[in-house]
Amino acid sequence: MARTRGNTSEIITGLDIGSTGIRVAVGQYTEDQSGTADLQIIGTAEVGSSGIQKGVIVSIEEAVSAVSHVLEEAERLIGVPIEHGWVGISGTQILSQGSRGVVAVAKSDGEISGEDVMRVIDAAQTVAAPLNYEVLHVLPKHFTVDGQMGLKDPVGMTGVRLEVDAQIIYGATPYIKNVTKAIYRTGIEIDDLVVSILATADVVATQKQKELGVVVVDIGGSTTSVVVYEEGNSIHMGMIPIGSNHITNDLALGLQTPIEVAERLKIAYGDCLPHDIKKQEMIDLSEFGASAEVVSKKFVAEIIYARVSELLDKVNEELTKINRQALLPAGVLFTGGGAKLHGLIDVAREQLQMNAAYGFPRGLRSATEKINDLSYTPAIGLVSWGALSRDRGASVSRIRIPGGGDIGNRVKKLFKFLIP
Repeated sequence: MARTRGNTSEIITGLDIGSTGIRVAVGQYTEDQSGTADLQIIGTAEVGSSGIQKGVIVSIEEAVSAVSHVLEEAERLIGVPIEHGWVGISGTQILSQGSRGVVAVAKSDGEISGEDVMRVIDAAQTVAAPLNYEVLHVLPKHFTVDGQMGLKDPVGMTGVRLEVDAQIIYGATPYIKNVTKAIYRTGIEIDDLVVSILATADVVATQKQKELGVVVVDIGGSTTSVVVYEEGNSIHMGMIPIGSNHITNDLALGLQTPIEVAERLKIAYGDCLPHDIKKQEMIDLSEFGASAEVVSKKFVAEIIYARVSELLDKVNEELTKINRQALLPAGVLFTGGGAKLHGLIDVAREQLQMNAAYGFPRGLRSATEKINDLSYTPAIGLVSWGALSRDRGASVSRIRIPGGGDIGNRVKKLFKFLIP
């Protein structure tokens, strides 16, 4: 991600609040000799998610302490204070639904302006929100002008009737208020709340993949987030209440071992392909802090495979809802800490009947090797999201226009005109 102008010294912070860990990534534009500025990740930090269970804040005090701790760690690494950041949220408290907006073009000559675009997007939001939920994002899929459908940038076209098909992302109001309160009490400002899977998909999927059709799957601790793109637009988003913690729990139950031992075992020997493991292969649990006991490596893989298979069935159900099962040419991209299981890609190819790969951040430079750690992908995605939103204007950070660039810049200029 490169640019040539603007304040290159300002840092951009992404704060990902997960069920198992709170992670921070800090980015900054650095200029080369030609004067071109590239976004570089200059620091990362991670602490455990105290006060957070299954993506929900259960103790404000503990959550504030954990967020403060991770921010302090990041500040020590980069050498400057963090004063504001882009905060990622996820979990079953996030809902998505389609909406449609219609307006008449304002100008007498029928030329569509950026103001018309903003009015039709506002009209799409007039649908009643679910009880106790509020709008987080508005994602226009495509525009229609006098019956001509599938338009990405209607500005400058001529017509009488402008329509938009949009996806509205909602967050549970109590959840949002608790997250906001916890962040503000650490002493930093919130640039915006962002649904993590959207920021993640922006940084791992190319525009070509989004045009062809791709599904991005972020496997977290307690939940798995899914977003589907086609023709460059997000067409579906879903939250699955299964994550890597469920695998840990299954191992603890199946092996009758403490949860801490099961977690270490999963990280060290996590495998989804039991048929590739010989029956004679054994694991000594004493190396993970348990009493002297050996277990079958094949049995461990069978436990993991069963839960991964269930998770992939749920992903298939999300695709079936929009009739895209095994019909996305760019396949599936896996990211998030829960995706770090040997054999996951092979199982996904077989079960989802599509190409599968890991989704690593692209288009960024990094001073840390954490950019290749799938656990940090959401936090790094938030940095990229924040950089793009800052360049286009923070006022339109919640609106992602299909096709990106030109119309986004026009809307930015409109907001600058309207705001004194």
